[in-house]
Parts: sequence; C-alpha cells; structure tokens
Amino acid sequence: MTEDLAVAAPAPATVTDPRAGSFRVDAHHGEILQGVFVAAGRLRRGLVTLPCPLYSTRATFLPTEDTGTTVRPAWRTKARRAADLTLARLGRPIPGGLLDITSDIPLCRGFGSSTADVTSAIGAVLAATGRRLSPAEVGSLAVEAETASDSLMYGGRAVVFAHREGEPIEDLGELMPLAVLGFGTSPGGRGVDTLELPPARYTSWEIEAFRPLRGLLRRAVRDGDASLLGRVATASTLLNQRHLPIPGLDDILAVARASGAAGVQVAHSGDVAGLLFDATDPETPARREFAATRLDVTETWQFETER
Repeated sequence: MTEDLAVAAPAPATVTDPRAGSFRVDAHHGEILQGVFVAAGRLRRGLVTLPCPLYSTRATFLPTEDTGTTVRPAWRTKARRAADLTLARLGRPIPGGLLDITSDIPLCRGFGSSTADVTSAIGAVLAATGRRLSPAEVGSLAVEAETASDSLMYGGRAVVFAHREGEPIEDLGELMPLAVLGFGTSPGGRGVDTLELPPARYTSWEIEAFRPLRGLLRRAVRDGDASLLGRVATASTLLNQRHLPIPGLDDILAVARASGAAGVQVAHSGDVAGLLFDATDPETPARREFAATRLDVTETWQFETER
C-alpha cells in the first residue's frame, strides 16, 4: 500500500531556519509503459515510470507572513504554483512562504524534472506545516500545477498513472530490482521540448494492444519477473515509435538482443532511453558493459532501481 507524504528526514537545505520543511524527490528515466487503458468504463491515458536515483530535486519551504509563495530560482514557476495550491488545499494554515529549489536533474530529457520540482514543493509545504496528503492527493495537485504529471509521488511503486488527470489507474506494487544502461538518443543530448509535444493519437488497434500489456506488466511486477517486464517495455517502445520516433531504434533493439537485455524502455516525452537488465542476475554487469561498447551513442550512464 502507498503511504501519505509526511515530514521528510532531516537533510541539508538552502534554508536553515528550524521552521522550514524540506522534501527530496528522485528523478525517473522515462516510462516502462505508456498508452491508453480502459478503466472505469472509459479510455484513460496512463503511464508507468521507471525510477532513477541518479538525480534528485530538493525543495525547502520557509513559512512567512507574506501572502503567497516566493520561489528561488524565480523561473521555477510550476513549483511556486504547486506550493500555493497546496496551501489552498490545506485551508491556508499559513499565509505563504519562501520556496528554495535545488536540483541536478537535466532538463528536457525525460527525467521528470518538472514533476520533481512540483512534487518536492508540495512535500516541503507539508513538512513545514506538519500536514499530510495521500499520493493520490499530491498527484491531483501536481497535475493542477503543471497540466500533466508523472507518478514520482509514488516512489518506487509501479503505478499505472493517469498523467493528465493526476489519478492512479492501478497500483501494481513494488518494482523489482532492475539494472539499467541509460543513454541519450538526440544529437548532442539536446533533449526534447516536451511542452510542444501534442498527446499521442493512438489508433484503435494500438489501444487494444495496450490492454494485454497492462496485464502482462501486472504479472511481471507480481512475480518479480524482469524478463517479462522488459518485453512489455519493448512493446511499449515499438507502439510509441510512430508518435515520438527514437533515432536508430532498430540498432538499439539489435544491441539489446545481442547483450541479453530484458528489454528497451524510452522516455515517451524526452530523449533518454535504456536497456533493462535483471539486477539479480550475476551475468548482468558483463552484459551491460558489452552493450555499452556496442551502442552507437555519445553518452551512456548506469544505475539500479532500489527496492
């Protein structure tokens, strides 16, 4: 079961006043599955993100007597809006505050930088006020703040998340340990302007294809089957190739097969992609290193999901 967001563990912050609340959110690495799913008798857009501990965002909120939130740096406007919306949701127990955002998450790549800003801001306000909200309530606020959100408020759980509604479609459970070889797919790592991407217009055939993939992912998470999860991620990648093409995808798939990777996952609104491996397989380090030498890309990185 998911837990409410509450006061974060003590950690260094840019604001050191004891009244301040702090909250940290890890990045994600694109999606394992993204599409349209039947839920409650209607079609809903949804996604399942891949957690990524390589990067994170920390927000610190200091209550003040001023009305509304001031954010530093000033361009993190979505985080400021998220803080103001949270205060309103809580019934404005304090007038406003100073919000500091510190982040090393690359922008416009598919690492969830915007949602990390928003979710950490919400968590920092909750920490400063001693209040709690469920992940579903945080998701609703996140979508209100930024139009579309990822499921970072659920931590390492595999949640089919309605990213334009802020609601969980299905909580599949804790994700199994995965080893990932990540890489950029755009020239020079320039990323993608995600705000300019229109929602994918899936065909009826594609929508039908997402139904069994959701069921297979449910089974993969339940059984801790990284191989099955990888097949689902690869299928999602192929289904979404028409909407945001990944350069050199055929070659990437060939490297995945040659290295024994479980599958390929991509950011469906970004330029990062990854080869997935079973983190518990003793052959994985060698397989991942082999794949890194075969990929025709300019940047790679490695990480493991946590459990």
